Amino acid sequence: MLSDEEFALQRERMVRNQIERRGISDARLLAAMRSVPRHLFVPPDEAEFAYQDGPLKIGSGQTISQPYIVAVMTDLLELKGGETVLEVGTGSGYQAAVLAKLAGCVHTIERFEGLARRAQETLRRLGFGNVIVHVGDGSLGWPEGAPYEGIIVTAAAPTAPKALLEQLAPGGRLVIPVGGRDGQDLQRWVREGDRFEVESIFPVVFVPLRGASGWGEDEWERHAEWM
Repeated sequence: MLSDEEFALQRERMVRNQIERRGISDARLLAAMRSVPRHLFVPPDEAEFAYQDGPLKIGSGQTISQPYIVAVMTDLLELKGGETVLEVGTGSGYQAAVLAKLAGCVHTIERFEGLARRAQETLRRLGFGNVIVHVGDGSLGWPEGAPYEGIIVTAAAPTAPKALLEQLAPGGRLVIPVGGRDGQDLQRWVREGDRFEVESIFPVVFVPLRGASGWGEDEWERHAEWM
């Protein structure tokens, strides 16, 4: 296992080489990425790879996203501080930790109870008291905490779920990968009254969003065959 100092050096190189050089310039976001110990959110045998330029498996068929993707999706929310944010797909808890550095309150929902509990414990141990972890169907959002100034979905949906759009505050932003098994389009939806403006950012690859407004167990496989 590397020392804390060695991990800190890796984290600094990650921010400088993978994030700043690709155009992310928000000072608060860069500071958050520099301060959150990503290696503590991955399985111990993956810790030495935590700051590499790619995703890592965390169990239950899920992954922790590439650092750059975490940064881009967070940047697209344009958080100023004090907002209430929803994350769909807690996974390791790393994205929630980054959001917690920038927002007032983060609700995060995970369908796998084991992942949710591990993430909750890691977040608690690191002092992220403004993150609330829920277990449930993230494709339906978390109405009890709405409205949200920002929503991030860390799994691919067939379309932007209506429930998530409805839970956005006026001017709120939804960042979500939309598409099937062979690839998706990262989208940002912005609520303007009862209307929504949507823009495409770039192609991405995520695990499927499961649930009532996500991909069914067989649909994900069938979608690949249709392509």
